[in-house]
Amino acid sequence: MRIAIVADWLPVYGGAEHVISEFHHLWPDAPIFTTVACRSRLSALKDAEINTGPLQKIYSLIKNHRILLPLMPRAIENIDLRGYDVILSSSHAIGKGIVPPSSAVHICYCHTPMRYAWEMEEEYLSDFRVPKKIRKIIRKKLSSIRRWDLTTSKRVDMFIANSSTTQERISRIYNRESIVLLPPVDIRFFDHSLPTKRDDYMLAIGRMVPYKRFDLLINAANERGLKLLIAGKGQEESRLKKLAGPTVKFLGFVPDDKLSDLYSNAAAVIFPQLEDAGVVPLEAQACGTPVIAYGKGGVLDTVKDGQTGVLFQEQTTSSLLDAIDRFNSIKFDSEVIRNHAKQFSSEAFKNKIEEIINECNKEN
Repeated sequence: MRIAIVADWLPVYGGAEHVISEFHHLWPDAPIFTTVACRSRLSALKDAEINTGPLQKIYSLIKNHRILLPLMPRAIENIDLRGYDVILSSSHAIGKGIVPPSSAVHICYCHTPMRYAWEMEEEYLSDFRVPKKIRKIIRKKLSSIRRWDLTTSKRVDMFIANSSTTQERISRIYNRESIVLLPPVDIRFFDHSLPTKRDDYMLAIGRMVPYKRFDLLINAANERGLKLLIAGKGQEESRLKKLAGPTVKFLGFVPDDKLSDLYSNAAAVIFPQLEDAGVVPLEAQACGTPVIAYGKGGVLDTVKDGQTGVLFQEQTTSSLLDAIDRFNSIKFDSEVIRNHAKQFSSEAFKNKIEEIINECNKEN
């Protein structure tokens, strides 16, 4: 069985790239095909065969893959996958648009149908600070990409959704069925010892972009004098620092080997954004740490309200503060929280994805 792994793009190592890494661990000889990659940021894939296309030369000069988005559909379609039995794509944008050989089975692990094309056009135009004078051109291009996206959904033999939310979108947008397999949590979070006593800080982790809603956390911390640590970098950093009071501390980029300690010692991890899946709540629970999360999207599959965390229903400071009050009234059991998270371990993920691949290849 010859397997090829396909990714949208690989400029950084994030949640989607972690999934690619798990694929690589299962099939270390399978080549990875993508449009552009920054190998210096992909230490987890340092021994992988990563094949990029003609856009790599441009990306190496401009260092911004988003500018190349209009060229990405053609680039992904031009990847030559002849000779492979199974194509395993990880897609949140254009990855599923590859043209598989007629003899191959194409399985797509879908993080979401293109969010900036279908769900969050205005948010993305704002987040990427697209000048108003060219937004009409961008919207026209997005309309073209939507048509392409619908067409390419027919090139997939089987969809795997990373959450129930994504499964609903696949059904609504592509009119396709899918199975749900939550993203994997690295074993190191489970191996970390549970603390006998936690610190009094609350923790948020992620890129500092508008839709992550870190402003809610800062407003809540300012109002109550809560000790809040924020780990991550991004375009919103300077604005958020101006909002922050004396009890808010910005940690910047935190390396992977420091994350377990940060999670384990926190009183809670706060997750105020709407995500299709979201690996941060999973990593926190693997460390036995409860989560206070906005009750929409992927957290509905992973956080048990009142047992492994607390959910709030509106992205407002008052709703978050009510959730924090409720959190403070509940005694959480770290062991129970970790045991709940074990179903999302990387080992469980790899066992399931291998089972799916083998079954599909037999049928093909």
